[in-house]
Amino acid sequence: MHFVIMGCGRVGSSLAHSLEAQGHDVAVIDQEESAFRRLGSSFEGRRVTGVGFDRDTLKEAGIDDAYAFAAVSSGDNSNILAARVARETFGVEHVVARIYDPGRAEVYQRLGIPTVATVKWTSDQMIRRLLPQGHVPELVDPSGKVVIAEVTVNPAWVGHRISALEEATGARTAYLTRLGSGILVERDTVFQEGDLLHVATLVTDLPSVERTLDAPPAPSEH
Repeated sequence: MHFVIMGCGRVGSSLAHSLEAQGHDVAVIDQEESAFRRLGSSFEGRRVTGVGFDRDTLKEAGIDDAYAFAAVSSGDNSNILAARVARETFGVEHVVARIYDPGRAEVYQRLGIPTVATVKWTSDQMIRRLLPQGHVPELVDPSGKVVIAEVTVNPAWVGHRISALEEATGARTAYLTRLGSGILVERDTVFQEGDLLHVATLVTDLPSVERTLDAPPAPSEH
C-alpha cells in the first residue's frame, strides 16, 4: 500500500522507516529539503519538497493512490489543513494528524480527523491508526483470553446503531471516545463521524472483529 507522510522530523522519519520496513511504499513531504537527511540513504521512498497541503505537492507524492495520509509537521494548523485536504479533496479515508495543543482535539474530532497529541505520541500508535485492521490494545485480562481494544471502523458504519456493530461482530462495546471524552453506549446509541470504538472481545476473535468493521456493513445491517 502507498502512504504519504507530511513532515520529516523525528516523528515523520521514524514513521516512514517503520512503514517501509513492513513492505509499504512511502512518500515523505517537507518544506525543507535538508530535512530528508533524517531518512538516511537506506530509505527507498519518495522525497517531495513542498507544502504538505498544496494539491500539486500532494499529487507529486502520490496522494491519488494513497491508502493513508499522516500529517506530522511541527504546525497544528498545517497538519489539520493537510489532513482535511487529503480526506475532502482526494478522498483518502485513513488520515491522522499530530497536534501539539490537546485543547484542539475536540475541534478536530468534530471534523472527523483522528489526532495524536504530542505527549501521547509513538510511531506504534500512529501506525495502528493508519494500517487496516490496526487495533490499539488497551487491556488484556490476566489469562490472556479477553481484550479491550480500539478498532478501526469503516466510515460507512457512521449513522448505524452500536447494536448493529455488535451484532455484526459478536463483540461488546466497552465504550466510545466522542469529542475527546469517553461515553458508555446505550441501546440506541448511534455511531458518529469521529467516534473511536473500543470493544471487548476474545483475543482469538479480535482479527474477525477487525475485518468486519474495516469493511462496509452488509445491506441488512442497520
